[in-house]
Amino acid sequence: MARDCSEWDPDDCYDDGPPSWEPARGRAAAQAALEAVGLPYSWGGGGTGGPGYGIGRGRKIWGFDCSGLVQYAWGTVGVTIARTSQAQWQEGVRIPRNEVRAGDLVFYDNDRKKPGPEHVGIAINRKRMVNAPFTGARVRVEPLDRHTYLGATRPGLNPDR
Repeated sequence: MARDCSEWDPDDCYDDGPPSWEPARGRAAAQAALEAVGLPYSWGGGGTGGPGYGIGRGRKIWGFDCSGLVQYAWGTVGVTIARTSQAQWQEGVRIPRNEVRAGDLVFYDNDRKKPGPEHVGIAINRKRMVNAPFTGARVRVEPLDRHTYLGATRPGLNPDR
């Protein structure tokens, strides 16, 4: 199940962040997410402790939903983030699209009639992310660019510094 990031494009797999950021934590969080590739999507599943049974239609599936996966990945490097994509969108520091690095959270607004993002993935570089996409699918690596892209945040930074 686990895949090393080098199986994709090793030349741009992990981009280093600006000097004020600790890129090693982002790479480690992205690697933790990569290790979940192949696990089932479970609505409401997973979190800081790793994969788990979800709720509702995910109650019999052991795996991750999108926000549980990114919460777990960042938890492996000692950074606590919220459980839902909407709450995760409010945390961290907003990052311009061209500055997305390994570990950054990338958000998607699939329903413009409701405020906030409905989906989140974790970037492994500027082009790809680890994604727990939807019920019936498995965690996988997918392109980061899609028409529903809303923005990105970088967890673990204190915006008041």
